[in-house]
Amino acid sequence: MSQYSRLSGGILVFAALTGIAGPLCAQVPSLQDSTHRRGKPLFTLDDALLGAGFAGLTVAMFPTDKAAARHLRSPSSSQNRFIANTTTGFETIASPGSLIIGSGMYVVGKLTHHHELADVGLHGTESVLVGSTITKVIKDLAGRSRPFVSDATDPRDWKFGGGFSSDNRQSFPSGHATAAFAAASAVTSEVKRLYPHMTWIAGPALYGGATMVGLSRMYHNKHWASDVALGAAIGTFSGMKIVRYSHNHPDNPVDRRLLGIIVEPNGEGGELAGVTLAW
Repeated sequence: MSQYSRLSGGILVFAALTGIAGPLCAQVPSLQDSTHRRGKPLFTLDDALLGAGFAGLTVAMFPTDKAAARHLRSPSSSQNRFIANTTTGFETIASPGSLIIGSGMYVVGKLTHHHELADVGLHGTESVLVGSTITKVIKDLAGRSRPFVSDATDPRDWKFGGGFSSDNRQSFPSGHATAAFAAASAVTSEVKRLYPHMTWIAGPALYGGATMVGLSRMYHNKHWASDVALGAAIGTFSGMKIVRYSHNHPDNPVDRRLLGIIVEPNGEGGELAGVTLAW
């Protein structure tokens, strides 16, 4: 591959993936100004525009998948050196870390009687689970081979249903990217609702970390650029919709049961869990 092609691939990768982190950091919070208001439609025109952008990004990545993969793993690539030095731990934080952190926040929130902490932990965990379930179904049906199977030379190797029988054919979309962006989207939405003045800090930090997860999966030859783009889209929408729906419908079955749990001292040095439910 020529130096020009490798450079072009790298530019496209970074333009696409940082394009997910940068604009979403600025735009996603504004899309959710009224997340906590009852009556807010679950799907809006802003959502349609964001979805169209993600769809266009995923399609645009298909022709560049091969060049992007080679460029990102080229020893002479500056992006390669940067990612090699910064990706340690990012994948673990995304999966299973996002579920552990989210459920931990929920448990700590209930034990310490911090309702908002439990709320954020619960909705973050829900978002990751919903997004991951959608991604898993698509993975199994699409049957796309991972880059390491063909040494990053054949991004067009698809086999319908192939993902059901082999993990090597579960490349599209990226599950780690889905989990990372679901957590980032949900927490950013909750921060916007609770502490609007902190969104400008939370958004870039969370989406920037999610983008690094996607880059690390590409660097480790586990996913193509288009896999990461679609995973980011699924995760972002999962977080947005879970938070919006939950606060538009606070009496939904999940919130009513799990946020209705009350933990109080039992008078003997321990804790007693009880549930207050409006059945």
